Amino acid sequence: MPTTTRKPHLDTLAISLLLGCCMFWGAQQVLVKATVAEVAPVFQAFVRFAMATAAVAAWCAWRGVRLGSAGEPRGAVGAGLLAGALFAGEFACIYVGLQYTTASRLTVFLYCAPFWVALLLPRFVPGEGLRGWQWLGLAGAFTGVGLAMGDGLFGPANAALPLAWLGDALGLLAGLLWALTTVVIRTTPLGHVAPAKQLLYQVAVSTAVLPLLSLALGERWSFDFSAFATASLLVQALLGAFASYLAWMWMLAHYPATKISVFVFLTPVFALLAGAGWLGEPVTPGLLAALALVAAGIVLVNRKPAVV
Repeated sequence: MPTTTRKPHLDTLAISLLLGCCMFWGAQQVLVKATVAEVAPVFQAFVRFAMATAAVAAWCAWRGVRLGSAGEPRGAVGAGLLAGALFAGEFACIYVGLQYTTASRLTVFLYCAPFWVALLLPRFVPGEGLRGWQWLGLAGAFTGVGLAMGDGLFGPANAALPLAWLGDALGLLAGLLWALTTVVIRTTPLGHVAPAKQLLYQVAVSTAVLPLLSLALGERWSFDFSAFATASLLVQALLGAFASYLAWMWMLAHYPATKISVFVFLTPVFALLAGAGWLGEPVTPGLLAALALVAAGIVLVNRKPAVV
């Protein structure tokens, strides 16, 4: 089998794909929030991942990736189901949380996931511990989270959205679940499965779990979507849960992970711009300061320690 050639630097294609993904991921939360008025949140997530499951399964079939468990490492199926359950929980928190807080605020909390990974992964992978400036970065990121939470509890956001703190907390929990999904993939046999198959586990389990949660929450189901809601769900499924995730996995296989991961910190900025421009969400000084602290903290956490 041919080996994958990893390029040492980001080229024009990689930078274009990264900017496109981050812009979409930032705008995606705004799109979800705009659609919640018509399609119940968890039901919306279910429809999205049902379509994404069909698309990923078709991709796997086209690329010759086996859909069964034959040939997978022992324990990969159980790890895949666990990763899928965590993934489903993450998006349940995102979609429900967007009912209570702004898309820009929730995205700031969601993208705290990298320092959750930095905090949790050393418990399972020796040599991944934090050193030097990384601990300062972790402290700065947590300070930013606390500042953003305080802005939701006592700042201008509280007057317009009294339950903003609940949405913020769900966004923070979503980031933790995202980090736990990463830990499962990094530390179990699931990491040796094809990336498209890893994604299939996550979207397929979400398709099975989310309708049960939607029914338990008493959400109203209706497939009589407007043109806007139909377009929104297609974009969320085919561009968001399928194309952008596969593009990200392809870039991880072909470019340095440390260099492409820095671009993720642009996502909350794009969410802030999209939320303010489309939904008229307030941009408070506290939120901007929190965003700066979280971004700077995560950059420091992911900084490679100097060799001594």
